Amino acid sequence: MERRASSDLSSSPAPRLLLGSARAPGTLLDGGWWPRSADPAAELPGLVLALQGHKPPGDHGPVTHIMLRASDWDGRPRRLRVEGVEGLTDTRVVRLSWFDTLPAGLLTAIYADGHRVDLLTVPPDTEENAARAAMKQAARTGEHTQTPDTSAETAQESGWESEGGRLRDQEE
Repeated sequence: MERRASSDLSSSPAPRLLLGSARAPGTLLDGGWWPRSADPAAELPGLVLALQGHKPPGDHGPVTHIMLRASDWDGRPRRLRVEGVEGLTDTRVVRLSWFDTLPAGLLTAIYADGHRVDLLTVPPDTEENAARAAMKQAARTGEHTQTPDTSAETAQESGWESEGGRLRDQEE
């Protein structure tokens, strides 16, 4: 039996998503996302709508497929029904694929034409300053850090100033 999830987004808060302006050659991530829980049925519909609203350059159509690391999430639905909100009236079904081999924290959203957006998914229980620093690093155009090294814990331990509130040795 195929597992499906559906979600009503009318009362959901906006997703905590930070995307870079454009993917430069060699850039590994397009941005960062900090979900509020590890429940894919609760978190992914808002992300899909946010990505759809962001519209990368060009008309890529809707998000149709999301690839995730299985151990990063509590559930494993195969399909996700996403209801439109804020003036959007469409309903779409997004295919979800679960992998044990993806790097920790990597989420890849694929649009109808094959365009992809690679996101660092910051663990939900991460402290706010560390999570925002990790998302900012992941969204930097030209960022060459691989996902496991861009974790919120790494950002906090290696570069977060405890007093100044910014990443050390980072361009602003």
